[in-house]
Amino acid sequence: MIKIFDTTLRDGEQTPGVSLTPDKKLRIAKMLDEANVDIIEGGFASVSEGDFQALKLMAKENLNAEVCSMTRANIQDIDTAIKTEVSGIHLVVPTSKIHLEYKLRKSMDEVLNLTQKCVEYAKKHGLIVELSAEDGSRTEVNFLKKFFKVGIQSGVDRICICDTVGVLTPEKSYQLILKLKNLGKPLGVHYHNDFGLATANTLAAVKAGANHVHVTVNGLGERAGNAALEEVVMGIIHLLNFKVKIKTEKLYELSRMVSRLTGVPVQPNKAIVGENAFTHESGIHTKAILSYPLTYEPLTPEIVGVRRRLTVGKHAGLSSVKALLEKLNIHPTEEQLNEIFRRVKSLGDKGKIVTDSDLQAIAEAVMGLPQIRPIKLKGLTVTTGDRITPTASVRLEVNGQEFVEAGVGVGPVDAAINAIKKLGESIADIVLEEYHVKAITGGTDAVVEVLVRLKKGDKSVTASGAHEDIVMASVEAVLSGMNTLLTSYFKQPKKNNKNS
Repeated sequence: MIKIFDTTLRDGEQTPGVSLTPDKKLRIAKMLDEANVDIIEGGFASVSEGDFQALKLMAKENLNAEVCSMTRANIQDIDTAIKTEVSGIHLVVPTSKIHLEYKLRKSMDEVLNLTQKCVEYAKKHGLIVELSAEDGSRTEVNFLKKFFKVGIQSGVDRICICDTVGVLTPEKSYQLILKLKNLGKPLGVHYHNDFGLATANTLAAVKAGANHVHVTVNGLGERAGNAALEEVVMGIIHLLNFKVKIKTEKLYELSRMVSRLTGVPVQPNKAIVGENAFTHESGIHTKAILSYPLTYEPLTPEIVGVRRRLTVGKHAGLSSVKALLEKLNIHPTEEQLNEIFRRVKSLGDKGKIVTDSDLQAIAEAVMGLPQIRPIKLKGLTVTTGDRITPTASVRLEVNGQEFVEAGVGVGPVDAAINAIKKLGESIADIVLEEYHVKAITGGTDAVVEVLVRLKKGDKSVTASGAHEDIVMASVEAVLSGMNTLLTSYFKQPKKNNKNS
């Protein structure tokens, strides 16, 4: 069983521009715990009062995961960690010549003596201790062994090798672990992604005998980030056939929570949890996917908590257009389907993103169907300015009934979206999953295009809006998506309560 050591709340928070409050850290820690992460590095107690308080909150929460604080090799750091009442510490000590000379300005013997002193002190105070060799991948192996042996003799529980600047290759990672894995304590790896090899190097280390791995959600971290939790976990399970405790169906939800709270978006083509990871447009691919998903999917999307999505555009095939229309409860004749298909391809060739709402509108036009739009915007008022909390008031007509809701936000767009989200939840439990500004033309009268994804139950749709005013573009997109979701809902005959 390979243990997962998550450092999203410490090394991940070192991503430029990311700063988490204690409450946000606790929310992420709880989600990590729900996902069955073995060890959570909740922060660095000595770095700030915020990290200190966050670690205290986590310690009081009685999580199943072991909660630890990072410390440097000094007693004051360890004392601060003790005050948070966490279970353990992640003691990080530089070991390479370049770090000893230019960072610590200490000799090898001084580092060994300091390590012994700190480990013994921490163990005396009842802490679990993981000892990491910072810049270990650029440290002479003989000194690494000496360093870890001093730590083991002093009582450490685990040891860890850090590829601090991401210079390992999978082959070098494998060989390094072979040389260090028989020192008598569980060996972990903490790899960075400077050359894009963090996941590959981590998997190579596990294959060579590493017992636990350091990861961050979405691969957050300094510079190019760390090995990504979702990639490493799925690689361990499906490529190496080793076991982990992680509830993989929580991975997508965890990814999105961390993205929201850190403000760092997940790139669409991100492995495992990216928006496009289980999305198919190509006609050749889609036809095969509909017949047998494993033709173009190495994993079943439900394993990581997502659903497969089909999209249409210039690469779409007739089968994917037909399948999407069926999901929208639209059933054209063969002749109508061919015309819808032709119009979709034409839009795609013009560089247009064809959303689910666009597809519905095209089909309705071709089939001569009445455009049923149960939701109509009747009024929108936005207030913003210096020292004024941005506020929006939205008035909607839904199937003939009027609804009014207000919302506040960090800006006028956020306020308007929050107001509509409230209405969506009250009308039909609609959730906004994704929001992207896709294109902006030049000039002060620029046209903004907004793309959104909305969800109702197990059904999700994409929609877009375009307007010179970004608030109106956002509102148009959200309402368009809501209409697509609710069209079939309002078309259906009402159920007899006696039979429901």
